[in-house]
Amino acid sequence: MFVLAELKDNVRIAPELFRLKLPEAIKEQINRKLANKVLLNVGLCIALKDIVKLGHSIILPGDGASHTEVHFRYIVFRPMVGDVITGKIRSCSREGVHITLGFFDDILIPPSALQHPSRYEETEQAWVWEYPLEDGNTHDLYMDIGESIKFRVSGEVFEESSPIGPPDQEVPSGSGGSGAGTGGGSGSTNPAQESNKTPYRIVAAINESGLGLQSWWVQQNQDEGEADEEDGEGEEQEQEEQEEASEED
Repeated sequence: MFVLAELKDNVRIAPELFRLKLPEAIKEQINRKLANKVLLNVGLCIALKDIVKLGHSIILPGDGASHTEVHFRYIVFRPMVGDVITGKIRSCSREGVHITLGFFDDILIPPSALQHPSRYEETEQAWVWEYPLEDGNTHDLYMDIGESIKFRVSGEVFEESSPIGPPDQEVPSGSGGSGAGTGGGSGSTNPAQESNKTPYRIVAAINESGLGLQSWWVQQNQDEGEADEEDGEGEEQEQEEQEEASEED
């Protein structure tokens, strides 16, 4: 789930940080720059592990800060496809079940990857697994918000997001006419759509035995354990009766 990524960067140390030792100042700057950030095709950066190599520090003309090339290892959240992780249900929608790990929220279980058959309850805002019973009926198992859920990672999606520029200036109503305003709007991109891009998200699945809400399988294991205990008690009683019968003979 967590991996070590070997990275290289040119770290700028401002003059007010010269009071610190160079490794300490570099660690502070690297964590400030990368912590809780997503690197494209790398993952979600968590914390600096260690510094592998420090290059020479230089001061550029017109800049009082020092610049140092640093090779370092960073702890990154990037689970492998096939990993089984336990999280909590953040919300449900027609898109699927949204999962949170506390520090990472962009996990989605699409409807096709839920236990089959499942349906979405609009009034409850929850997905429901129609669990089949032995008598042919079904029992509704709701996926409520806040419940612990175990899922398998089935895919990951990285998306490059660009910085959002200043909003377009409004054209005065009397200067351009209606045709100019319509033409300018058709060729421009919507800044809201750009800002809604998720740089890193995980696609998950629970359509396997043992996956899904932990409460489902805990109850089933308890029922199986009680059945095993009853079977064991019955075998002990039969053995005692056979021993008593053999003693009477």
